[in-house]
Order: sequence, then structure tokens, then C-alpha cells
Amino acid sequence: MAQTDKSSTFPEIVELNVGGQVYVTRLETLTAAPNSLLWTKFTKSSPGDLPKDSKGRFFFDRDGFLFRYILDYLRDSELFLPEFFKERRRLQREADFFQLPELSRRLAAVSKDEDSGEPDEAELSSPVTSTSTSTSSSSDRTLRSPGTNSGFITIGYRGSYTIGRDMQADVKFRRVARITVCSKISLAKEVFGETLNESRDPDRPPDKYTARYYLKYNFLEQAFDRLAEAGFHMVACNSTGTCSYGSNDPGEDKLWTSYTEYVFCR
Repeated sequence: MAQTDKSSTFPEIVELNVGGQVYVTRLETLTAAPNSLLWTKFTKSSPGDLPKDSKGRFFFDRDGFLFRYILDYLRDSELFLPEFFKERRRLQREADFFQLPELSRRLAAVSKDEDSGEPDEAELSSPVTSTSTSTSSSSDRTLRSPGTNSGFITIGYRGSYTIGRDMQADVKFRRVARITVCSKISLAKEVFGETLNESRDPDRPPDKYTARYYLKYNFLEQAFDRLAEAGFHMVACNSTGTCSYGSNDPGEDKLWTSYTEYVFCR
């Protein structure tokens, strides 16, 4: 249940709304990095001092998708970024906002390595153990892009076009009504970002799946370009179609409607 203002202390399990994305995590995770913004908010303030959404979740007006990597940095011994991850500079900006200087510094170093063609790998020290004199490898965080963030994305569309009775195919061009996206939510957001319309399935955690997202543009090639840039390859496709006449007029054009799906894999 979301928090109320009646208590002067924060619960052990905290609900957050970050840019419309809902996260549930432990208080000790949010306070893992001393002097960070989250540490300050959840140790120096009371629940009544922080802004909340309509359901009582603590609200931060930041990038909800990238916040998952902030949490990964706070809770894990390593930070894994997806292969072909293109949001490092934006993630660095989020690290700056949440006052995580070591994460920001390492992201900046990785971005420079990418620009110079050097390997994509850097080590990040743990915010929990950075104040300790221990130099064991378990206290380090590694930023790298393994091939573990693989998966499938299915692109679907419903289209219509007309063909005259004399089989002149150029009577009217194809009209794509809507391009849908079916996949794990984190993959869809990684590939399509702000061009993804989430209004039909809001507040879904990144590790869940959806078949209700669609894109804000009407050209399949735009979707294919983004998938190719993210390292996806088409592995299958299928299509169904129906044909009808609008009337009994022999001069009436044939109206074709179709539904097609393209399956991409990385």
C-alpha cells in the first residue's frame, strides 16, 4: 500500500513514481549512497515533506525508464547496461541529478571511450563501500554491455489499400492505421523511447510484457530503422488479408485489409 503522511518515518518498502513509472524498492537501497539526493530525501526528510502522486507514491519528475539503472547501481555489485545502449549521456544526466558523482564520472569515461572506439567497459566503486579502506573486487561496480539483454520484439500493423477491378494496383496507396509493439517493456522503451505511446498500458514495470503499446508514427520503415540500430534482426513475419466490395457496383474498387506481424530478435 502506498505511504501516508501520518507516519514521521519511512517504511522499509518504498513505492516511487518516477516520471510515470512505478518502482517498489527497499529503503536501504534508496539510502545506499551517502550524500546522494535520494539519501538526503529519505534520511533528512519525513514522508510528509516529499511530493506524492494521486496514489500516495513518492514522486520524482525524472526519466522513469532510466531510473531503473540508478536503482541497479544502488542495489547491485555490478551495473549492466543493454547491448547497443544509446542513452549513456542521458543516464549521466540522471546520475548528476541524483548526485551520484562516481556513476556520472564513469559514464562520462565510457562515452569518451565509445567516441574513440575503445572498449566499452569501466569499473564503478560501490557507494556503500567506497568509504571503506577495503580494496576487494567485491566492492567494485562494473559498467559494461553484455549480450544478456536479448529478446524478441513483434511489430504489427493493420493496413488497407484498394485495387480496381481492372487490377490497377496504383488506385490508392497503402494506409497503415497503427503500428503496434509487443515485447518486454524495457526492450520496447530502449528501442523506441519517446516515440512509444504507452497510453493503453500505463504504469507497467520494466520487467513485464505488453501487447498494447503502439508507435507515434505511421511508417514501418521508421520502426525497422530503430530496431536495426539497436542490433535487432528480423527472424519471421506473417500476414493475413481479406477482400471486400463496398457495393454491388461492378466498377467498385476492391478494398483489401490486412494484418501483418514482423518478429525481431537480438
